[in-house]
Amino acid sequence: MPATLLPPEREPMTTETAPDRPNPLQYLAYCYGYTLPPTMRDWVRRDLAGPGAATRTVVRASIPCALLLAPFLLIHTSFYVHMSMTLPILIPFIYFAIALNKIYRRSRLARHHLDPDLVEERARVRDADLHRAYAARYGHSTTTTDTTD
Repeated sequence: MPATLLPPEREPMTTETAPDRPNPLQYLAYCYGYTLPPTMRDWVRRDLAGPGAATRTVVRASIPCALLLAPFLLIHTSFYVHMSMTLPILIPFIYFAIALNKIYRRSRLARHHLDPDLVEERARVRDADLHRAYAARYGHSTTTTDTTD
């Protein structure tokens, strides 16, 4: 039986295109440590180094803590006692999530085989004019790490 060629619009699709976003189950697993497939590296890059990445990281880190503290709010007591039970745990947790934000994002980028320095990409672009002005005025850049003697 000879093979017939179908017009391009009628050819059966043999290869599936890789999704550019994770599905809800993958996204939930990704939020808490799962490594996404290499086909989604561009999405991971935008998620961890794009606009709003720091806020997303802090929110993702705070949700488990809030879920663990939520049962304390079911105890029948006053508002002040509720706050005195939950806030001493929640506030330091959020504080450390903010303080370690770049470290968490660098680790996640490295785990997905991306350059950890992407965390600083937006700041480098934003401050490029300042670095050029500094180099023009003082003759060298602040970003050089040449330590040869």
